Amino acid sequence: MSNTAVGLPVGRGLLYLIVAGAAWGTAGAAASLVYRASDMGPIALSFWRCAGGLALLLAIRLRLAVRLRPRPSFRPGRRAGRPAVREPLGHKALRIGLTGLGLALFQTAYFAAVEATGLAVATVVTLGAGPVLIALGARLAMGERLGRGGSAAVVGALTGLGVLVLGGEGATVRPWGVVLAVLSAAGYSAMTLLTRWWGRDGRVDGSGTTVWTFAVTTVCLLPFGLAEGLIPHAAQPSHVLALLAYIAAVPTALAYALFFAGAAVVRSATVSVIMLLEPVSAAALAVGLLGERLTLPTLAGTLLMLGSVAGLAVAEARAAGAERRAAPEEALLV
Repeated sequence: MSNTAVGLPVGRGLLYLIVAGAAWGTAGAAASLVYRASDMGPIALSFWRCAGGLALLLAIRLRLAVRLRPRPSFRPGRRAGRPAVREPLGHKALRIGLTGLGLALFQTAYFAAVEATGLAVATVVTLGAGPVLIALGARLAMGERLGRGGSAAVVGALTGLGVLVLGGEGATVRPWGVVLAVLSAAGYSAMTLLTRWWGRDGRVDGSGTTVWTFAVTTVCLLPFGLAEGLIPHAAQPSHVLALLAYIAAVPTALAYALFFAGAAVVRSATVSVIMLLEPVSAAALAVGLLGERLTLPTLAGTLLMLGSVAGLAVAEARAAGAERRAAPEEALLV
C-alpha cells in the first residue's frame, strides 16, 4: 500500500473498495461478540479499533521503510535520479487533519445514532444519506456526473439497503437519532470527497494518509473513550482481546488502507455505492455464522444491492478504459 494514488489503476481501485466494503461488514458481527463477552461500550470499542489499527499500520510502515531503504552506491560517474515530487507539509497536515476529523465524526455520530434510534434506522439513514451527499458534493466541487445509469444504480442500491435493513422487523424512528445519523453521513461524505479531491494531484501517499488519519481519529476519540471507560470487565479477557485484535487488523487497518487507496482514483459516488457492500457482508455473516434465518427481504435487498454495485463498477471500469484510449489521441492533437 505504499504506492501513490495516481499510480493505481481504476480496476485495482475498484477491487480494493469491494474488499474493504466486505471487510467492514465483519466488524459488526465481531463487535456484537465483544458486547456479549464484556461490558465495553461503543465509543471505547471505536477507540481501541482505531488505536490498534494505528499500531499495526505503523509497524508495517516501519518494516517496509527498513526493507526498502536505498543502499549507497560508490560507482564512479553514477548520476543521481530525479528527486520525487513531495506534497507540501502544510498541505499534507490540512488534508490529514480534515480527513481524521471526518472519520472521527463518522464513527462517533453513528454509534450515538444507534443508541438514540436503534441499529436499523441509524444504518439506513447513515448509509442512505451518504451516497446522496457524496453525489451532490462531487457534482458541485469536482464536476463528476453520474449519468442515467449511475443514478439508477444509486437508487437501486438505496432501495436494496432499505429492504435489507428495515424489512422483516419493526423500527422506531426518533428525530434526534436521525439527526445524529445524518451528521455521521456528513462525516463519511467529507472523508470520501476529500480523499478523492486530493488524490487527483498525484502526490498523495495512500499508506501515509491512512496512518496519520488514524492518529488524528484516535486522539479525537480518546476523551470520549475515557468518559465511557476504556478498560472492560470480561469473564474471558483473552477472548475479548482476540476479537479486538481481529477488529483492529481486518475491518480497520486492512480495510481503511484499501479504502483510502481506492477512493483516491474512483469517482466519489461510485465509492459510496460500492461501500454499501458492508450491510450485505454483515447479513451474509448473520445467516451463515450466527444462525439467523434467511428471509425474503434479506435476499431481495442483497440482490438489489449486489446488482447495483456490479453495474456501477462495470460502468466505472469502462469509463476509465475510454479515458485511457482517448489520452493518446488528445496528445497527438496537441
